[in-house]
Amino acid sequence: MLIELKFQLFLKENKMNMTIIEKIILRHSDKNTVKPGDIVDVIIDARAARDFGGANVVKNLEDNNLQIEDPSKTIFTFDCNPTGSDQKYAVNQHICRLYARENNIKVYDIDKGIGTHIMIEEGYAYPGSTAVSTDSHANILGAVGAFGQGMGDKDIAASWANGKVWFKVPESVKLIIEGNFPENISAKDIVLNLLAKFGANTLLGTSIEIYGNAIDELCLDDRITISSMATEMGAIILIFPPNKEVMRYCEARSGRKIDKIEADNDAKYKEVYNLNAKEFIPRVSRPGKPHDAVDFSVIDKVKIDSAFIGSCTNGRIEDMRLVANVLNNRKVAPGVVLKIVPATDLVWQRCLDEGLIDIFKEAGALVSNAGCAGCAAGQVGQNGKGEITISTGNRNFTGKQGKGEVYLASPENAAASSIAGYITTVDKIPDQAMIFEIPIIKPKKNKKVLNETPEQKPKILKGQAWYIGEDDIDTDMIFHNRYLTITDIQDMGQYTFDNLKGYESFASKAGKGDIVFTAKNFGAGSSRQQAVDCFKSLGIQAIIAESFGAIYERNAINAAFPILICTNIIELKLERKDEVSVNLETGEIKNISRNISLFAEKFSEVQLEIYQQGGLF
Repeated sequence: MLIELKFQLFLKENKMNMTIIEKIILRHSDKNTVKPGDIVDVIIDARAARDFGGANVVKNLEDNNLQIEDPSKTIFTFDCNPTGSDQKYAVNQHICRLYARENNIKVYDIDKGIGTHIMIEEGYAYPGSTAVSTDSHANILGAVGAFGQGMGDKDIAASWANGKVWFKVPESVKLIIEGNFPENISAKDIVLNLLAKFGANTLLGTSIEIYGNAIDELCLDDRITISSMATEMGAIILIFPPNKEVMRYCEARSGRKIDKIEADNDAKYKEVYNLNAKEFIPRVSRPGKPHDAVDFSVIDKVKIDSAFIGSCTNGRIEDMRLVANVLNNRKVAPGVVLKIVPATDLVWQRCLDEGLIDIFKEAGALVSNAGCAGCAAGQVGQNGKGEITISTGNRNFTGKQGKGEVYLASPENAAASSIAGYITTVDKIPDQAMIFEIPIIKPKKNKKVLNETPEQKPKILKGQAWYIGEDDIDTDMIFHNRYLTITDIQDMGQYTFDNLKGYESFASKAGKGDIVFTAKNFGAGSSRQQAVDCFKSLGIQAIIAESFGAIYERNAINAAFPILICTNIIELKLERKDEVSVNLETGEIKNISRNISLFAEKFSEVQLEIYQQGGLF
């Protein structure tokens, strides 16, 4: 409360030209001012851990003898495996339940739904607030003008114990969408158009603010859809200035009067983009890359085996109503499985009350209880090898939603495709569905377990180079989600890159002390700590990249695993097994084999301190 009063007084006495994210961070700090690049201790209003990562959060707290700073602001949300159908998830959930009972922490159990949505529904997140979760899509809270972040289990444990975490103030960009969208454009189409334009790393590490008359009229459900895919754009967050509807909703859910958060008229932005709403078209993302979003005409009646409607991106009641309108008095194509999963139990109940469940079942759909579903391993929505799925999820990385291929589209077009039997739009549903055969799948054998490599902390590293010149290597490529129940670092190394095409044998060929060099946006995607720890398990000394995914960068720093940003790696002319050295303190990188040297960004003071002490704790 004292910080809030100080903030309000400060705003009255000073004109700061601040963006939304800068105001939120300033409000939750002890600083007099903040600017992009500053590292600030940020007070966190709501702190969540899911069943994925929750057990590791508990382990970090107990291993370091840490107490909960404020149980009233601390929650568990079980949304990754709400069916409780996986034994390892069930064990992890029970660990969290026991810890919650002992520490008076609220548990939103397997019957409640997606944690980030619950944080909005239950009033934990509201305009101007801060929240963290082990969910990499916690930035979905930008839909209500809040600052939400997905973080690894060490970060979350620190926030539970301290009530705050360090954060680097991001640069802000401004998107202005002028005019009105065509009638056939949904919120999912809006964000797929943004992905098609900006890709996965143009706006990397930024806070996006989005404006325009048509944007201001978007309902909360549409805002959630768009904000949920900021992660896929490489952004820290995509923030909507809250309109009257959002303000009324959040005040009702939180039970408090809320001051509207908005940028100053002369706020300073890294870039300002003006877009024409009339140029937006219905899009579908081709497998592997959410930003590879194309006109449906490019996809020539690609057959599907299944369709999935749900996830934190498109599991809201408005999505369910659109789907019901398409499915009403129609049948899902023979040989196609349609899976529908509402985002929360409240949405599920409204579907029941409004008769939508009857429509779904009559059409031949499978309706599951609320949760993340196909976006998380081991439950409704996963597909098999050779299977083709059209999904309303936020990611279609290889292996993310199963072993098959995944296309991304809006709820109504996913429903239309399930009726047609192939990828299409609502206006082109055929009178007769196409029928396809389902391929036979053979299981893949597990790999051998490797031993953990002891951690060392020299300031100058020497080793042999691996150069992997691919942009946007995501965490599913690094450490696939089917291994997420692994908590022992000794077991992780063997799975490193086994989902990255061309590098499936990396773990067996990598040597202790090797140094990996790669391209832009390394570690895009999930908040999983294992995508860092697997390299430590193998004895890899460091990763040098042109840029990193924001959550991955934090996880590596907090784990005392050396990473450096070097935008001109190509100048090193690296080849496999070149001898290289890396000076963490100065940023100097040498290709000793070729007598070439250049400079990367050196360790920051925070990074060096965490590295020298062996980790965040």
